[in-house]
Amino acid sequence: MMGACDDVLLDKDTLDGIARGQITLQFRRWKRPTVKTGGCLRTSIGVLSIIDVRRISEDEVTEQEARQAGFESKAALFRRLRPTGELHRVALELAGEDPRIALRQRDALTAKDVADIQTRLEHLDDRAANGPWTARTLELIADNPGVRAADLAPQLDQERLAFKANVRRLKELGLTISLERGYELSPRGTAYLKGATPAPPG
Repeated sequence: MMGACDDVLLDKDTLDGIARGQITLQFRRWKRPTVKTGGCLRTSIGVLSIIDVRRISEDEVTEQEARQAGFESKAALFRRLRPTGELHRVALELAGEDPRIALRQRDALTAKDVADIQTRLEHLDDRAANGPWTARTLELIADNPGVRAADLAPQLDQERLAFKANVRRLKELGLTISLERGYELSPRGTAYLKGATPAPPG
């Protein structure tokens, strides 16, 4: 069973190729690898399994491997790589759907479901250096679907990056969805807000 996965950004053509099984390799230059053998990555098409990560020399890359990475030639591949860092070959495959996708669609919440979510949000609030933020963030997104983080963050007196980090924490609970521009509540997030016990005043 996979553990926690990292989020990763790959371009649409690469993801489409992975989904079709045509792209099975990626090449990166890194000072230090950001993925490891046996790990996993979350993408818009689902969870990718990292089969192997290996440091290699340029001479070890074949024309066939360049095509497996989605390039027409080895030369085209190297034109896209950053000029510095150690070259690594990453073998990967699509392992399945991102479990958060199924989670965020669950809108038939029981009273226990709502209480469990509320407990987890309270833990996030308790650990926050600047006080409770979860309820205000959910309500702000509910009232402003599709609005960018840069426009929402000031309304909570937060920096953009801090706001985005908080929204990612809500996404882990299946409560929000990232759009091409901004965010919206998931069906689960909407159901939670409807069933949540309001916080006491003050």
